[in-house]
Amino acid sequence: MIPIKIHTQPDDSTCGPTSLHAVYKYFKDPIPLSEVIKTVPYLDEGGTLEVLLACHALQRGYNATIFTYNLNVFDPTWFDLSNEEIIAKLEQQLEIKTGKKLRRASKAYIEFLKLGGTLRCEDLTVALLRTFFDNGVPMLTGLSATYLYRSAREFADEAGNSVYDDVQGYPMGHFVVLCGFTDDLQHVVVADPYPENPYFKNNYYEVGLSHLLSSIMLGMSTFDANLLAIEPKIPLTE
Repeated sequence: MIPIKIHTQPDDSTCGPTSLHAVYKYFKDPIPLSEVIKTVPYLDEGGTLEVLLACHALQRGYNATIFTYNLNVFDPTWFDLSNEEIIAKLEQQLEIKTGKKLRRASKAYIEFLKLGGTLRCEDLTVALLRTFFDNGVPMLTGLSATYLYRSAREFADEAGNSVYDDVQGYPMGHFVVLCGFTDDLQHVVVADPYPENPYFKNNYYEVGLSHLLSSIMLGMSTFDANLLAIEPKIPLTE
């Protein structure tokens, strides 16, 4: 297992920066959690997007690769295109489609590509995850918390806190860090910044592979469904 040490997120909207900080800390980056929380861009409705976390890493001098399954933003025919051609497609899409979150995500991906990020779309398999885990690279993922935790959907109250409500609620996204496989390759070790989650009730746990992969794919409902690999430009040394 990759030895990720993750803090507990300070509030309901900071799971992304807290997960990103855990990756930075693993790579011996001294930036404090408070600084990551302060400098990561947020959405107007709260929370962030994985591509915004990736842009933060690129601006700090890391390499960043996003494996995306988000068909809200990308057409599958685009992934054989160059970065410049994908940017052009995103800009064309912005001229036609509306939706506040789509526009924010599209602009963030344009920034990500201009900063030199790598965008890929490959089947989400054991082999893909193992390629990174075997090289000591954790995977930060945006997924469906609702499906991962098998919880009721949620809504935000007037104070911005999440409230579980199976009728009034909506699917909620979340960020965690994937640290490796169990020996049987049937479970993935997860570092989660939310220890009070209603299913696992811990910062660290093992989750069945098929359930995890389903949770990642269903992250599309909150404009994620991504895996993010962040790596130092100079390999980590012991």
